[in-house]
Amino acid sequence: MTARVDARALVARVLDAGSWISWDDSPQTPSSGPGAPAGSCYERDLAAARRRTGYDEAVVTGEGTLCGRRVALVMCESSFLGGSIGTAAAERLVRAAERATGQGLPLLAAPASGGVRMQEGTTAFVQLARVAAAVTRHRAAGLPFLSYLRHPTTGGVLASLASLGHFTVAEPGALIGFLGPRVYEALCGESFPPGVQTAENLYAHGVIDAVVAVEEFGAVAARALDVLCAPRHATQRGRPGAAPAESGHPRSVPTDVPAWEAIERTRRDDRPGVRDVLRVGARDVTVLSGTGEGETEPGVVLALARFGTAPCVVVGQDRHGQRIRPLGPAGLRVARRGMRLAAELWLPVVTVIDTPGAALSPEAEQRGLAGEIARCLADLIAVPAPTVSVLLGEGAGGAALALLPADRVLCARHAWLSPLPPEGASVILHRTTDRASEMAQAQGVRSLDLLRDGIVDRVIAECPDAADEAEEFCGRVAGALASELADLLDMDESARPAARRHRTFDRWRPRA
Repeated sequence: MTARVDARALVARVLDAGSWISWDDSPQTPSSGPGAPAGSCYERDLAAARRRTGYDEAVVTGEGTLCGRRVALVMCESSFLGGSIGTAAAERLVRAAERATGQGLPLLAAPASGGVRMQEGTTAFVQLARVAAAVTRHRAAGLPFLSYLRHPTTGGVLASLASLGHFTVAEPGALIGFLGPRVYEALCGESFPPGVQTAENLYAHGVIDAVVAVEEFGAVAARALDVLCAPRHATQRGRPGAAPAESGHPRSVPTDVPAWEAIERTRRDDRPGVRDVLRVGARDVTVLSGTGEGETEPGVVLALARFGTAPCVVVGQDRHGQRIRPLGPAGLRVARRGMRLAAELWLPVVTVIDTPGAALSPEAEQRGLAGEIARCLADLIAVPAPTVSVLLGEGAGGAALALLPADRVLCARHAWLSPLPPEGASVILHRTTDRASEMAQAQGVRSLDLLRDGIVDRVIAECPDAADEAEEFCGRVAGALASELADLLDMDESARPAARRHRTFDRWRPRA
């Protein structure tokens, strides 16, 4: 268990020195129930907590700067009656969220609470809905909300304020759970299973995005905000030192390579993937974990990043992760989380396609694989901000199609797109996999074919193979993304819907 810090120490460790400005007025002392007399036990408890802790309530709010960026910060103080939320504490949270919204500030929350203050009963309980409503209005204004869960974060606070972050992390070893272990034991007659309500376990199950020490939270939050708060207008073009895509021309013709040779090249174990592109060519990368709703997927990477200076949400298929577990419905739900985040904060989306195909299993069918592909397509098409898709390697089946429709589609020289892996297409038509290479050539799966048919806009060179020049190739991919995002961010926003419709309905229409 790491050493815990109080609210004042948290401010000192997260915000720039000397920048903190409190937003708190003296709280009104509530009664413990209708008609409670002055001098009640609850009033004595409040007075004792104030003397003992030096805090006047369980919530502290204010503003400061984080790496020079002005932010609002709301914190719970667990030493004050367990950080419990009563009417006065809730009012502070609501006012702080509304003030952050009115002033256009990102909001950072650092809860550490046992939940609702039982002394105030139902009146306090319903205040959590007011808190959730204030945070929801803040998010609806297109402002980032980051949540840092401290020890302990339980009950109604976890079920409202704490779980609404665009990006949610927790301190190591923190107890995080809806039902407090003591209550569970009293009501159920047995101890809660150990290890379930821990930050580390919730991270492993895709409920939170990371486990971060207090000393690291400021840097982690600042990096995420560098993307979430980046300007959405014209940006730096390209990446310094990045080579141009094939001959530097968006519509240049790639070198003619037989389809089966290209497919075999994309299946090399050492071919670079989405994580390599992020490592080599992106800035301010913050990886998010899972759906935020209890599912993870090793075959999908979700991250905040910048290419050039253009901010974006990256949704990428990880070829190495899919060897651990084939891409299933959970992976598509991870992708859809990224698209929702992008839509809410008007962030561009970059999708990276690199998949041998979706999971073929009874479990995938029962968990709604086909429906998730359809919903992923619908969500990507509806993202209001610019979208760019990159065919990086394998592009088999519905899992590839789910990330394809975008304002611009780029394609690595040897990447390919097919309704099924060629072996599967061969089985359907010829009842054998032996004619896979013939099927690949006939189906028009290569970058050359995709460019000719208007399915992709630009081919990124491999010289001669991405696996043989991984760093250089990833640099070219990053440079192409920076250039395309800059062009799209320069576009008149009102013209984007028509351009997107033209691409999907007209350019992809079969030629007579």
